Amino acid sequence: MAGQPVIHERRETTPPHGDVIRLDVRRPSGRTPRSAVLVVHGFKGFKDWGFFPYLCERLAADGHWVASFNFSLNGTGPSLVDFSDLDAFGRNTLSREMEDLHWMLDRVADGTWSEGEPPAATGVMGHSRGGGASIVAVAERNRADAGADGRGVASLVTWAAISTFQRWTEEHARDWGSRGVAYVTNARTGQEMPMYRSLRDDLIANRERLDVTAAAGRVRAPWLVLQGSEDSAVSVDEARALAAAAGPAAELRILDGWGHTFGAVHPMEAPSPGLEAAVDATLRHFRESLGS
Repeated sequence: MAGQPVIHERRETTPPHGDVIRLDVRRPSGRTPRSAVLVVHGFKGFKDWGFFPYLCERLAADGHWVASFNFSLNGTGPSLVDFSDLDAFGRNTLSREMEDLHWMLDRVADGTWSEGEPPAATGVMGHSRGGGASIVAVAERNRADAGADGRGVASLVTWAAISTFQRWTEEHARDWGSRGVAYVTNARTGQEMPMYRSLRDDLIANRERLDVTAAAGRVRAPWLVLQGSEDSAVSVDEARALAAAAGPAAELRILDGWGHTFGAVHPMEAPSPGLEAAVDATLRHFRESLGS
C-alpha cells in the first residue's frame, strides 16, 4: 500500500439523543494532515464491513484525517460487526441518521478527532444509502469553500448512491399498516431485521428535506459520482439522475462490469480490481479538491 504508515484509534461519542456513536479515526504517522474525510456507511452497513477499513487506510495513508462511524441505531452495538441490537435497527430513521451525520461533521470541523486542530478542508464519502444521506447533508451545509468557519464541506464522493429513499415494497407498506413493523433479510447473516413504521412515517413527514435528487441540485462542492454498471441494488440511471441534477459540480464515472460493492465482500481478504479502481479515483478526487 502506497503512502505513509497509518495510526488507527477507536473512539466513541454521544450526541444529545443519548445513543453512542462508535467510530474509528485514522491519520498518517509522522505528519499532521490539513484535510479530513468522513466516511459514511449505508443500509445494513457498518464501518468495519468489507471495503471500509481498506478505503480508510488508503485515505489516511494519502494524507488525511479519516473518521468512519456506525450510525447510532445501525444495530451493531458494541460488537461492531454483528447485528446484536435489532431493536435499535428497527427504531432507526432517516432523520436520526441525518442528526448523527451532522453531529459527526461538527466534531470533525472543530478538531475533536484531529488533536484539537480543525482541518482546513473536509470531504465526505458515502456509500449507497449513506451516499444519499451524504448528499443531503452536504447540500444543507452547502459551503463549497469550507473556509470561513470550517463547518462546510469542500468535497464529496459517493459510491452507488441512491437517488431516493423511497425504496420500500408493497409488502413492506402492508406490514407497516397491519403490524407496525416490516422486515428485511440480511443476506450475509440470515437475520430478519425489523423496520418499524416510524421509518416510513419519518420519511413522509420530512419528504422535502429527504428528497435526495433535489438535494443533489444544491450541491456546490466538487462531487465524484462513482457507479458500477452491473449494480443490481442501485441502477446506473440513479447515478445519471444525481449527476444531471448537480450539473457542473458533479463528475460521473461508471466502472464497467462492477456491482454495488465493486467486487468487495465481507470479510474481505483482498481488494478486487473494481474496488482498486474506485479507491484510486476517490484518492485523486480528494487530493485535487481538498488540497492535501
